[in-house]
Amino acid sequence: MAPKTQKITAKKGGKTKKTHQRFSINCATPVEDEIMDVGAFEDFLRARIKVNGKAGNLGEEVKLSRDKNEVQLTSHIPFSKRYLKYLTKKFLKKNNLRDYIRVIANDKTSYELRYFQISTAEDEESGEEDQ
Repeated sequence: MAPKTQKITAKKGGKTKKTHQRFSINCATPVEDEIMDVGAFEDFLRARIKVNGKAGNLGEEVKLSRDKNEVQLTSHIPFSKRYLKYLTKKFLKKNNLRDYIRVIANDKTSYELRYFQISTAEDEESGEEDQ
């Protein structure tokens, strides 16, 4: 289910004006630990995003940009946030990072890459001793 776009109709002309959608993926945590490269991720998205049934054909409707550790996508056509999550997971799996990093929605229009919280047996034992 894609975020809703607003349609404004003129009284006489009947023209519709669609607002654009913006999505962002914050990759700060894995990039700071030098596990992941944002440039490679941006290139992967640029090659894999399908527009009108064709991969790698972003055209004027979809724009992809990068700001330090964040990838931003701006779309003038209907675009699913879920599709962006799917492609992010596919990139992580390709680079064997899927076991350590997960994709979390921290806002209505953004995702964040975080590490899994793994508790070991030693942590559980030390927690029981404190009680």
